[in-house]
Amino acid sequence: MPKHAEKRVLPYAPEQLFDLVAAVECYPEFLPWCLSTRILKRQDNVFYNDMTIGFRLYRERFLSKVELDRPRRIDVTFVEGPFRHLVNHWVFTPVGEGACEIDFYVDFEFRSRILQKVIGVLFGEAVRHMVRAFEGRAEALYGSPPPEALAEMPKGA
Repeated sequence: MPKHAEKRVLPYAPEQLFDLVAAVECYPEFLPWCLSTRILKRQDNVFYNDMTIGFRLYRERFLSKVELDRPRRIDVTFVEGPFRHLVNHWVFTPVGEGACEIDFYVDFEFRSRILQKVIGVLFGEAVRHMVRAFEGRAEALYGSPPPEALAEMPKGA
């Protein structure tokens, strides 16, 4: 079962990064392998998202439940589709002035053993590519931070 956990400090406010991640309808614009998204139902701080992902000839659709706790946390759980299970969370913690630590976690297992083996080989690189896509989207939306802001960020950022 592929799992990935990563923490990053970025020079943006938690609210900005939360809004970026919560805007699933924009994912096809910047996220690799995300072909389409559609919010099926929205109720207070919860919505159900229908997403199609694809790579070369492979295409899969799945439904997930997304719970929003603005600006602290986003939790995603699997409802229907090709997975045995899918759990994903984003936690946004303020760090210093104008920076945010993102705690990203994903754990999933496909129903198909063949697909699980193929994804297992590519998983690490795919997740790194996805994280870079979110960072690039933040820079496109909110601009590049000034060099002095980067210099003031905590070590390990």
